[in-house]
Amino acid sequence: MNDAAHPQSAAGPSTVSGLQARARRVLAHLDAVLPDVDALYLDLHEHPELSGQEARTAAQVARRLEAEGYEVSRDVGGHGVVGLLRNGDGPTVLLRGDMDALPVEEKTGLPYASRARTEDGAPVMHACGHDVHTACLVGAAAVLARSRGAWRGTVMVVGQPAEETLQGAKAMLDAGLYSRFGTPDAVLGQHTAPLPVGTFMHREGVTMMGSAHVRIRLFGRGAHGAQPELSVDPVVLGASVVLRLQTIVSRELSPLESAVVTVGHFQAGSRANVIPEEALLELTVRTEDDAVQARVLAAIERIAKGEAAAAGAPAPPQVEVVNRGPVNRNDPELLRRVRDAHAEWFGRDALVPGVLVTASEDFPFFARGPEHPVPTAYWYLGITPRKTWEEAPGATPQEKMAHLPGPHSSRYAPDRAGSLRGGCESLTVAALACLHGGDASPDH
Repeated sequence: MNDAAHPQSAAGPSTVSGLQARARRVLAHLDAVLPDVDALYLDLHEHPELSGQEARTAAQVARRLEAEGYEVSRDVGGHGVVGLLRNGDGPTVLLRGDMDALPVEEKTGLPYASRARTEDGAPVMHACGHDVHTACLVGAAAVLARSRGAWRGTVMVVGQPAEETLQGAKAMLDAGLYSRFGTPDAVLGQHTAPLPVGTFMHREGVTMMGSAHVRIRLFGRGAHGAQPELSVDPVVLGASVVLRLQTIVSRELSPLESAVVTVGHFQAGSRANVIPEEALLELTVRTEDDAVQARVLAAIERIAKGEAAAAGAPAPPQVEVVNRGPVNRNDPELLRRVRDAHAEWFGRDALVPGVLVTASEDFPFFARGPEHPVPTAYWYLGITPRKTWEEAPGATPQEKMAHLPGPHSSRYAPDRAGSLRGGCESLTVAALACLHGGDASPDH
């Protein structure tokens, strides 16, 4: 950290008492920590693990937390890792990093690109930046552990599995995350985004949409492809359902209500000359309001049943909501505290105006405390190399991002050095904004 990179004057008056001095003291340890953060990132990027299979990643996280003096518990809700660092009276702040990867074949051309495959040969890649999240989580945990004189409270570090399937956070909570380790006073999380490296985006209120995964099984009557009159064709029925589903957003919701309905999987038949007996559709639904989600799900079931009846299907369809993720809603006071802390540390020019993200997360499950809601704050970490950003077409951030690889892309390649330093700093500074101030005793 240097004054040129983080000018104090750019932020104006501080809204977090003593933050600048405390952050300088804590992050003075970052240069010593970064080589291991980088090594961890490279290792995780080369050896990604799918949701529910993060044993190797979890072991790496646990080992490093133990080395920094954290009380570590393993296998919490699957491969979840929890590290506690108790440092006097003060609030408990949960820092979360998700650890799982995606079934995507990497095409970045990087020398450390993933070549990992599952046992059945499917490719695996950290196409969503969870390797950055995890490495920065460990980095922030390390600098906080090495500067305990600068803060008071308890840091709870959570390495979370199975985010991509929206199962890991809930599984950790169901396994007693809060009852075993204490309910935090604040939960902090960040996510990579195709914004320029060194920038950060915060949005008050809803920052990511809620989601639902819906499976529809349609039943028909099979026949020879040359005798369609003997069939009830589930392929045609499925096509009708797909088309009619597109009218939910355009004709059943107000233009002021945000929603996305996408059919991502349509499977039917095995031969060109055989009309099958069944078709399977799988959908993703995204909304920024739980009531709108309920209306959309009801419309999906109504349409599937209506189209099946119109086609003369021999049985009504099976409509199943496989899983649901809540709306990711930032606590207003906590989000402002984090945003002001980032502005003070990085300068206000590093803050990008917030926009609603239509992707979803299981992070909001952490807001569900056993007795009352827990404040959560979630922000975005720019990872696109500056030169790449400047050369991208478009005048606005949204126009530029449309031309850049984003999360879940096979070409998603964070600026390594900038992303890791920025991610460690942003998570650390946010934690300090929530923890109590320390004393003048030497760090240890």
